[in-house]
Amino acid sequence: MFILREIVMVAMASIRANALRSGLTTLGIVIGTAAVITMVALGEGAQRQVQEQIENMGTNILTVRPGQGFFRGVASGSRRLEEDDALALRDQIGHVYEIAPEIESRYQVTYARSNSSNSIVGTWPSFFSLYSHELEHGRFFDEGEVQGRRRVAVLGSNVPDDLETPGGLLVGRTIQIRGIPFEVIGVLREKGGAMWMQPDDQIFIPLSTAMYRVMGGRDRLRSIYVAAPSPDELDPAWAEIDRVIRREHRILPTEEADFSIQQSSDILETFNETTQTFSLLLAGIAGVSLLVGGIGIMNIMLVSVTERTREIGVRKALGATRKTILFQFLVEALVLCVLGGILGVAGGFGAAELITRLYGSNTAVAAEAVAVALGFSAAIGLFFGIWPARRASILDPIDALRYE
Repeated sequence: MFILREIVMVAMASIRANALRSGLTTLGIVIGTAAVITMVALGEGAQRQVQEQIENMGTNILTVRPGQGFFRGVASGSRRLEEDDALALRDQIGHVYEIAPEIESRYQVTYARSNSSNSIVGTWPSFFSLYSHELEHGRFFDEGEVQGRRRVAVLGSNVPDDLETPGGLLVGRTIQIRGIPFEVIGVLREKGGAMWMQPDDQIFIPLSTAMYRVMGGRDRLRSIYVAAPSPDELDPAWAEIDRVIRREHRILPTEEADFSIQQSSDILETFNETTQTFSLLLAGIAGVSLLVGGIGIMNIMLVSVTERTREIGVRKALGATRKTILFQFLVEALVLCVLGGILGVAGGFGAAELITRLYGSNTAVAAEAVAVALGFSAAIGLFFGIWPARRASILDPIDALRYE
């Protein structure tokens, strides 16, 4: 135990005696580790952000979208989703699941001297309860206003800022959507959004009004949302939707569907796979810096062996064994790499925090990434330190004492 302690102290003393060289030697390890930590933090932060967005928007919702039509196995053009499909779903499974169709387009919106470009969403009143929207001011539109094609609008929480007017003052006022007057009847509370949906920036109007008064008779739906009572009932809901839409489109169960049914977890899984691949690619590129740093450490350790040849000879003459010399140089290489890894982890934390502050990107440093980075740094120290350490340990003491 005493010998082990003495070996470690000698190794540390050697590192301190050449502090500047030791610092420059570990620079490659520091940069490589910091780059790995930063890249993984960006990927992890993006994954968590998307997961939070999906949980915020609802994990029990299925989305039906139009797909390709097929005739005898050949694609025959894009198929439509129409309001009749949504009505069929509501009539046949609406007692169990909540249904809300959606049509969307972007138009200019004006109020007084202010104007903005916003996404206009035509839908049913059930859309608000399906996505658990809450009101900040006013009320939602109702089924009667959908049937009557009324020109009423519910604004997302950010729209009043776009129109430079407080939300409470806009309720009861008239805004222009594509030059058509609409009465503002409500303003939603801030909801947050996801990559594919930003309700805070949208304006919601009755589906019939959107189709026949704003979008020029356009009757193609962008999607139909179906909410199951709980995430555990998504599979039965999927089967019911598939059955009803196939019947409406006259598609046999054995034929390929001309529509798609997605759930939030599918989107999350796809995004996570993409993010993980991208993160691994960037981390691999950053890992090259670690290898370069390891080669630099091996080079410096070889120089150190040459410079300390007489010292090695003296230690061997006084009884130091090959194993003792080998262990001393391995400890030096290991300390340099681990120290570089620790500084690199600190640098990675700092870089991730800086990116968050400057660009608003979400970052999250996982404990696993820190452990892997430090473990990889130590492994590099051992791997690239073995050759110099072995070269030092096999020096002949007589030749070493004669070395000038």
